[in-house]
Amino acid sequence: MWRIWILIIKEFQVIWRDKKSRYILFVPPVVQTLLFGFAATMEVKDVAVAVCNLDKGYYGKELVARIGASSSFHDIIRIDRQQELTSAIDSRRVILAVTVPEDFSREVLAGEPVELQVLLDGRRSNTSQIAENYLAEIVRRLQAEISGEGLKIELETRTWFNPNKQYQWFTVPGLIGIIMGIEILLLTGLSVARERELGTFEQLQVSPLSSGEIIIGKTIPALLIGVAEGTLVVLMALFFFKIPLQGSVALLYMSMLLYALAMTGVGLFISALVQTQQQAMLGTFLVLLPIILLSGFVTPVENMPHWLQSATIWNPLRYFLIIVKGVFLKNVSLTVILPEELSLVGVACCTLITSVWFFRRKLA
Repeated sequence: MWRIWILIIKEFQVIWRDKKSRYILFVPPVVQTLLFGFAATMEVKDVAVAVCNLDKGYYGKELVARIGASSSFHDIIRIDRQQELTSAIDSRRVILAVTVPEDFSREVLAGEPVELQVLLDGRRSNTSQIAENYLAEIVRRLQAEISGEGLKIELETRTWFNPNKQYQWFTVPGLIGIIMGIEILLLTGLSVARERELGTFEQLQVSPLSSGEIIIGKTIPALLIGVAEGTLVVLMALFFFKIPLQGSVALLYMSMLLYALAMTGVGLFISALVQTQQQAMLGTFLVLLPIILLSGFVTPVENMPHWLQSATIWNPLRYFLIIVKGVFLKNVSLTVILPEELSLVGVACCTLITSVWFFRRKLA
């Protein structure tokens, strides 16, 4: 234990004395949390819309007024001719264009079916489809009032776990896992590669340290630093983004520790395969991108093809995202997230055992 402790202290000293390592530890996590927290959002607000109202009746004007009063559309460009709608979309002035036909009010009063032409900018397909849903909701409410002959139905909506529908409440807790993963993979991959480049790795091999002690001494610093980085993001979520932590702090940190163990195993596997720090960096980002894309952070795992969902079984970030959002927003107990916790234990055991086996082969 004393030899392992000396190696751990040595690893912390090497990381702290290196300017690049200090920069990696403090600056990127803060910048990434701020960027992802504000930029990584699927919300669509302040959308510019072009409206060509050919109807001079009441309901045509009422529909245009409701579109203009919506908080989702900030700029309503009124166009007199349909030919101008194409140029408005081509020039990216708007992502959605609506044409109200000239007989709109007459057909509404007659109770006949009415068609509205909606043009979408396919270059921004996701944003335009969300904007189309906003427009459809406005039309649906107007239609409900007309068909009800003055009878208005008020919808009282309550959103569980995120009452103000703030998208940061969804993204920022997930950043705990992403930033922890980035830091752990970089530290574990670069530590061994740095030793090889400086020529000190051979000194470790001829030292009294066994291969197991070297692996433990390389693992624990990355593990502790990863949890510390996760703590930094947790504090930013609590005090900067004002996201309440509903669940148990102990359960959160137990899950962070299990997730850090799993990611440490992946980092050791990378370090066992590379020879230089540049190769370690490339290997880290090569592995990191699939981990994030297959975690459910960007798109739900359930929406992926079945063969791709099978690949996410080995992704520790997938399970940690479920855990951290449940602890942060839902106040879940251990019994609820026990399957995810056990999955993290299984992934951690598999990655660590495989990495140690590869690492010992390299040492031999």
